[in-house]
Amino acid sequence: MASAAAPRRIIIDTDPGIDDAMAIFFALASPELDVVALTTVFGNARTSICTDNALRLLEIAERTDIPVAEGAHGPLAMSFRGPADFVHGANGQGDAPLAPPTTSVVNDTAAELIIERAMAAPGEITLVPLGPLTNIARALQAEPRLAANLAGIVLMGGNAFCGGNASPAAEANIIGDPEAADIVFGAECPIVMAGLDVTERIVMTGAQLDLIGSVDDVRARHLRAILPYYRRFALESSGLDGIHVHDSTTISYLLAPQHFASVRYPIRVDTGDGVGRGKTWPRTRPAQHGPDLWAGRPLVTILTDADVDAVVRLELGRLGVEL
Repeated sequence: MASAAAPRRIIIDTDPGIDDAMAIFFALASPELDVVALTTVFGNARTSICTDNALRLLEIAERTDIPVAEGAHGPLAMSFRGPADFVHGANGQGDAPLAPPTTSVVNDTAAELIIERAMAAPGEITLVPLGPLTNIARALQAEPRLAANLAGIVLMGGNAFCGGNASPAAEANIIGDPEAADIVFGAECPIVMAGLDVTERIVMTGAQLDLIGSVDDVRARHLRAILPYYRRFALESSGLDGIHVHDSTTISYLLAPQHFASVRYPIRVDTGDGVGRGKTWPRTRPAQHGPDLWAGRPLVTILTDADVDAVVRLELGRLGVEL
């Protein structure tokens, strides 16, 4: 009888964030995954708030054995654009009342922890970034051998073939630090981009979200407290009765890649100061004139579609909903 495959070891780089909370609980409830650490970054809230939220989420899930390392407080080459409190609330968790965390971060920075864990286990660690890519870029810059020692990167961010959600051109995580994103998309390791091309196709309806709220579980009770803020934003901004499943798409892909369609192209990120800043540009045809700015760039797996019912049912099931 064949033995079960060992869980895939992942580090989640996160800016919690209501959809980050869903993704983290989803990952922790999936025995196929071994969450080695959480690292925090600015984005949905300021880094210090995101760090407190990461600690709180692990306390709620009774997984305080997982270390949390605090990361960058701002982008590589610009000022922080400011928190998305209109989406996630001032505390990043839908303004639900939250007690201070009782646990603390480790002494390592996010980049240091990523390097230490990946270099100690060559080919075993997959990075799962859910926010701006500053920590990942810093780690790649600090340790040139890092990319070759990663199993891969599965990130939420970008928009190859559609418009943006933080500007007409750009998705929120990438415009949060375009310089860092361009470094990461150039890393020589397998990279999967779960961006708006796929995440805006995946909707968890209001009725399905209500099912999460009916689960008698500490994780579900936390989601029940924070999701109304996120749902209200979706309804007011786009008329959607439900939410787009953004960050959790990375976890769904890790668990069930067969539910997704994809294409592979090299990616460059617009790091200029014009209207296109933060756009993730795939090279879909050979350069005809002038220098090829994509030359030498690795192919990135860009998710473009999904079996929505299968993906949503997978997450709901892991969050305790009986289907």
